[in-house]
Amino acid sequence: MLCCDICGETVASEPDMKTHLLIVHMENEITCPFCKLSGVNYDEICFHIETAHFEQNTVEGNFERTDTTQFGISDNKDNTLQSTGEVNSSDRSACASNHPKSSAQSLPKDVPFKQEAFYSENLTESRKMLKSREKQSGLSEIKGSTYEAVYSLPDCPFCGKVEACSDDMEIHMKTKHANVLEGMDEVQCSSDLELAFQLQKQEDRKRKSEESRQEMEGFQKLQRQYGLDNSGGYKQQQLRQMEIEVNRGRMPPSEFHRVKAGMMESLALGIDDGQTKTSGIIEALHRYYQNIATDVRHVWLSAVVDHFHSSLGDKGWGCGYRNFQMLLSSLLQDDTFDDCLKGMSIPCIPKIQAMIEDAWKEGFDPQGASQLNNRLQGTKAWIGACEIYTLLTSLRVKCRIIDFHKPTGPLGTHPRLFEWILNYYSSEREGDSKVICTSKPPIYLQHQGHSRTVVGIEERKNRTLCLLIFDPGCPSPEMQKLLKQDIEASSLKQLRKFVGNLKHKQYQIVAVEGALSPEEKIARRQASQVFTAEKIP
Repeated sequence: MLCCDICGETVASEPDMKTHLLIVHMENEITCPFCKLSGVNYDEICFHIETAHFEQNTVEGNFERTDTTQFGISDNKDNTLQSTGEVNSSDRSACASNHPKSSAQSLPKDVPFKQEAFYSENLTESRKMLKSREKQSGLSEIKGSTYEAVYSLPDCPFCGKVEACSDDMEIHMKTKHANVLEGMDEVQCSSDLELAFQLQKQEDRKRKSEESRQEMEGFQKLQRQYGLDNSGGYKQQQLRQMEIEVNRGRMPPSEFHRVKAGMMESLALGIDDGQTKTSGIIEALHRYYQNIATDVRHVWLSAVVDHFHSSLGDKGWGCGYRNFQMLLSSLLQDDTFDDCLKGMSIPCIPKIQAMIEDAWKEGFDPQGASQLNNRLQGTKAWIGACEIYTLLTSLRVKCRIIDFHKPTGPLGTHPRLFEWILNYYSSEREGDSKVICTSKPPIYLQHQGHSRTVVGIEERKNRTLCLLIFDPGCPSPEMQKLLKQDIEASSLKQLRKFVGNLKHKQYQIVAVEGALSPEEKIARRQASQVFTAEKIP
């Protein structure tokens, strides 16, 4: 029986062995034992092993051990030993050993151009090897030693068990040593988690630092916007702006000194100098609606009120104070408030700031006071509906603050705001008159960033509503156009605001309802400790 030294299969005769070698190993697919390369012929796989797996190929050393063990070290040069040496030499060539004559280190630089000759030489040597091994009795022992050296079986690194192939060894390790593998995974996982934790901490610190920076910038921006940046108040701004006007040639120096003297006197007395006031507009509107406005079915006008606009000293932040002056100008002409407003004149803006601070000291609106650091004088701090309510209540003027906190109509409009104002003024409707001059004071109207004063409402022939509004941002020359005998409809454009013109998210109004007794004032002061505005659903 003959044994194939490549796959170990036994055959009965030499012709059968040749047929086996030709069919199984020469024509069928050959696979590299180191990297599983396939799809090449026998010569190509030999060259691949010789060049790609030079360090892994230790066949030569194993053959030397085989020579020493089986044949001994001798100087005898008989035919048997020579035949055995020929087999070893051929075996090294067939198994791609690291023999110096065929190793990668000793290959000439023009190997790519001599591959064909190299393959032919290996094929010749392999055929000689096969013929020689057919005559040797020790073929099986030599083959077994060589195969074991080249194809050593995998052993378990944990328990030493040997398996037939790497797949079996992998199954063995996963089933018998799963706890050890999991421990290794846990160590790696713990290291990864620690790294991830440190990176997350760094990212959190960076994010918090950036948030703090942005928060500080936003806070400083709000301070500047609401006049709480310690840059001075009305007086300082008035002087700076007048100096700018002089430097630009828009104000003569003599005018500068005249206005400055008037301002200092006004501040000393606490009374507005009247430089921004326009009177007589309500009377002019009554004439216009009575004689000209043909597209209006009914119009309700508030009690007489003066218009005040912002000056150089309060431009950009004084709208709330100017609207209070408008409202107070109406109350001072109403006998209902003679007792609580006795002897008062229209105060200047610094005086209004002092009056609100006094109301806070009495105990009104402590929450609002703390938000403004309990200080308004010497600042450009904005005031809103809450401060107007606080000031009026401290003066014993009965009023309500109502919050229209969300739109009630399509496209962000507030039709309920218009309906409420209509009900407020129309409660004194007299017959079917087109123009109704009510005794109701004007309404303070606040939204984000600005405030105005409502002095009336139109009901047009198509049943739509239109508010009549005094804006402190409108200068006196524009308002004085309404005092002409022949008012043009275009002049009222600055007063008229339809439903589609008021689209801020939220509106607040302060509506005056009468005078308070001293007892009612005390009750309202106590109620202001937990003050909340009345909300319209």
